[in-house]
Amino acid sequence: MTSSETMAGGLRPRPVVDRLPRYAAGKPPVAVDGLASYKLSSNENPLPPIPAVVEAIAAQTDFNRYPDPLSTKLRTALAGFLDVPAEDIVTGAGSLGALTQLLTTFAGQNDDGKPDEVIYAWRSFEAYPICVGLAGAESVRTPVTADGRHDLEAMAAAVTARTRVILLCTPNNPTGPILTAEETERFIKAVPSDVVVVIDEAYQEFVRAEDAVDGIRMYRKYPNVVVLRTFSKAHGLAGLRVGYSVSQPQLTQHLRVAATPFAVSQIAEQAAVVSLQNFGQVVERVQSLVAERDRVTAGLRDLGWFVPDAQGNFVWLDLGDDSAEFAQLAGERALSVRAFGNEGVRVSVGEVEANTRFLELCKVYTKPPRRS
Repeated sequence: MTSSETMAGGLRPRPVVDRLPRYAAGKPPVAVDGLASYKLSSNENPLPPIPAVVEAIAAQTDFNRYPDPLSTKLRTALAGFLDVPAEDIVTGAGSLGALTQLLTTFAGQNDDGKPDEVIYAWRSFEAYPICVGLAGAESVRTPVTADGRHDLEAMAAAVTARTRVILLCTPNNPTGPILTAEETERFIKAVPSDVVVVIDEAYQEFVRAEDAVDGIRMYRKYPNVVVLRTFSKAHGLAGLRVGYSVSQPQLTQHLRVAATPFAVSQIAEQAAVVSLQNFGQVVERVQSLVAERDRVTAGLRDLGWFVPDAQGNFVWLDLGDDSAEFAQLAGERALSVRAFGNEGVRVSVGEVEANTRFLELCKVYTKPPRRS
């Protein structure tokens, strides 16, 4: 008997809830005497929002009023920034909120009672199986390659008559590699045009690979493509929960029905608008993190570690059964990192001192992952 079945009065959730994994957020670091603590477990931007955003937040006073349910100011600003129609943008509580709205709209159970299928690579963003399951759909996972990339041929081969949505995470969280423009376009052409292809670009601003896919270009060319983006990472607004999807009208008309009313608060909307208005300063901060990411990646490889191509604000260590041990050793050095069972460890790019301390641990650790 499950814990839910023993609840008072026999109250039980939907059966799927007991089958779903629990989202495991990155834990804060444990204090260690004599060491500054650093959180490298949640892919957060270690830098605060730019000063203009902090000022705009402090000036907000209208919290007794509901926010604009359509986020008109933000969608207008994004329309100019991305050169897309404002009507093609649907906001949500982070890109995760936008994803939930999308799955609620396009994937679930058919009239015959059988679940739709949603295909995604694995390992990828750990919220995918939760969101898919809660929508009433069935997850179809295709393993990533040995170097942490999507196996697009396997994903195309997994499409069935029940497939409704395909999720492409680029750069892939937690492994790091991007999808190229050429392979993504070839994949889109290979799948049925009535399958929604989601290009999840939460870390798009950190990408420096010249051949990386640009989701906005794909959305302009293909009516079944939806792009997810967020202000949580590059803009440093993770705590305000503001993201969005971009898709053509034949998709957005339905997404607006499923969109959670008032999901983006007025403080989040104003902060995002001001951040866009000062995007040059955001880029400077992102570039400083990219430089640190490249320093960490180069340092690991110099030490003999295999690291997949890192294009987000994190690196992936394919430590397998040693993942928990490594995370514990990092914790003893006042660093919190994110271990994924017996698969590997994701380490976010943080402050310079934190990154240097992480490299020092990797220098003395005796079981680094090496590509076979």
